Amino acid sequence: MEEHVVLVDEKDNPIGLMEKMEAHEKALLHRAFSVFIFNKKGELMLQQRAASKYHSPLLWTNTCCSHQRDGESNIEAGKRRLQEEMGFVTEIAEVFSFIYKAPFDNGLTEHELDHVMIGYYEAAPDVNKEEVTSYKWMTLMDVKKDIEQHPQIYTAWFKIIFKESYDRIINFKP
Repeated sequence: MEEHVVLVDEKDNPIGLMEKMEAHEKALLHRAFSVFIFNKKGELMLQQRAASKYHSPLLWTNTCCSHQRDGESNIEAGKRRLQEEMGFVTEIAEVFSFIYKAPFDNGLTEHELDHVMIGYYEAAPDVNKEEVTSYKWMTLMDVKKDIEQHPQIYTAWFKIIFKESYDRIINFKP
């Protein structure tokens, strides 16, 4: 099944649909989302992408991320993908959005208007092994230090989000 992304302008107005791989090959701006799940201790759930992913395999990243489907709200999309990748659903809130561009060695480029959402969950996830190899909980300070020491083990977009929005994430109150 072909997956499509919602092409948008810089104000997040939809301007069309395009097959996902084509949008990444042409580096066209499209809608995306990133979910950050925390526990009561303030630790962030990170996922390690599956080895079979078409880009950034085995790299660590935020709890989950993907693209909204046509007509799907940001929250609906975040909850859907959280269930598909991590095996659970929890309440999430949209905190902010921003635009980034990250080219990859394989000729694809992420050019996304990314909607960042935060939620809370306490149990172990039931990860989908086709999407996720592993997961772990880390404090934001430990993530920040680890990105500085080992940037090569993290996805490009996670490093960008983390750097651009660390203060907004760490100061978020539900």
